[in-house]
Amino acid sequence: MSIRSGTISEIGTGPAADPAAETIDGAGGLLTPGFVDAHVHTSGGGLESLTCDLSDVVGVDAVRARIAAHLEATEGWLTGGGWSMADFPGGAPRAELLDELSPDRPIMLVSADHHSAWVNSAAMALAGLDADTPTPAGGVIEKDADGTPTGCLHESAMDIVGAHLPVPTDAEMRAGLLAGQAELLALGITGWMDAIIGDYSGHRDAFDTYVRAVDAGELDAEVVGSLWWPRDVTDVDAQVATFLERKRTAGAFRTHSVKFMLDGIVESRTAAMSAEYTCACGGFGTSYFTRDHLYAAFAALDAAGFDIHCHAIGDAAVTAALDAFAAVAGSAAGLRPDARHHIAHVQVVDPADVPRFAELGITANLQALWACRDQQMIDLNIPCLGEERAAWQYPFRSFAEAGTHLAMGSDWPVSTPDPWQAVHVAVNRSHPEEADPAPLGPDQAIDVLTALRAYTAGSAHLLRAEHNGSIRLGEPANLALASADPFALDPADLHTITNRLTISGGRIVHRA
Repeated sequence: MSIRSGTISEIGTGPAADPAAETIDGAGGLLTPGFVDAHVHTSGGGLESLTCDLSDVVGVDAVRARIAAHLEATEGWLTGGGWSMADFPGGAPRAELLDELSPDRPIMLVSADHHSAWVNSAAMALAGLDADTPTPAGGVIEKDADGTPTGCLHESAMDIVGAHLPVPTDAEMRAGLLAGQAELLALGITGWMDAIIGDYSGHRDAFDTYVRAVDAGELDAEVVGSLWWPRDVTDVDAQVATFLERKRTAGAFRTHSVKFMLDGIVESRTAAMSAEYTCACGGFGTSYFTRDHLYAAFAALDAAGFDIHCHAIGDAAVTAALDAFAAVAGSAAGLRPDARHHIAHVQVVDPADVPRFAELGITANLQALWACRDQQMIDLNIPCLGEERAAWQYPFRSFAEAGTHLAMGSDWPVSTPDPWQAVHVAVNRSHPEEADPAPLGPDQAIDVLTALRAYTAGSAHLLRAEHNGSIRLGEPANLALASADPFALDPADLHTITNRLTISGGRIVHRA
């Protein structure tokens, strides 16, 4: 393959017709289109990596040591995150652990999944959080028997303290975006969907940061930002009008997608379920929007030319999204024939809902790395779901066999953005670094080619990518070179593949 002036000028065998100044030997590795991460938090993940990053530490002692080191090196608020719920009883760390390290400085650390926050007593006092604080709609405040908050907040309750965090400066936002971009480019990712563009739970809106990066020539990828649909919207038309003012449909940063978070997560029993959780806590989880609201919002956004992006973990949330799409499809206006709507995560899916994705033209956006028996799955998911629903998790093969369009993403910094680790789990339904090597629902495994297509062409289609997802003559070169040929490897060794080279827009942006 020859690349001239950023575009692919020749594909063939033998010597190039027009030899270049530099020749790169693929050495038996697989050359693919650049990966496209269809659900990632690049700006937020990059910013978090520059604060107290706990994503690579395991166990309470290691977590404490990392926090102590950051306290020693910084002043004021301590922020960051990446702690694992599996490291703490019931998935809920307590304020006392942080108070021992810093009784005076406020601390707020978000969990790896970004659905919970761990805060100390100083942060709770600053926010006025005590036994008399009402629990906000859609949130959970972990409390002792006497009603005293313990220091762990879930979902919208995170905002009680998050509202008091210092706002990152423009310089810090730029540094975060560039750090996140560097992380993704190093892994062969040349396009992505930033899954929340807006003010969310203490995170500053990155819209202007992306625009400035484009203007400065600093954005080295093709990006779609999903505009955040707030949970307190009462005037649908007014909200859509606000989004139309921010809509960008061309260039390296586009905003023709709108993000709805329909529910929470299984670990905190906030994922919306059609039947009660089987653990002692019970309950049906959290649904952030009524079905009438979803129908009205989806209809207005579809008519305005937006693509809809849903977070749905529980089976009730998946059903609610599909029902809203079906209601719009059955209305007089119908769904736009060129719409690229999708549901991300799809952890627990009623088998009856699987064929509805293809019937309605809804993409299933898979975060495949989660479909294994990690410690949180063992301790905090399966016991709460029960045997039947546990078997409904991550139905990848069923989606593929039903003809559903597939995309893939990482949800970084919730989990690693390395596409090859996700491909490994998609194919094996297990990962050698996780707690239990037994596969999770092995009948839902997909093959390497299906996974690669989802993570390249499938995601590129979802993003309406202009220059990603394919390798064709005359097109800009967006490519990733793997360290091996996955089709020649034992599937159990897919996780050993690394990215050797990334070419974005015809330029080498990373080489190992």
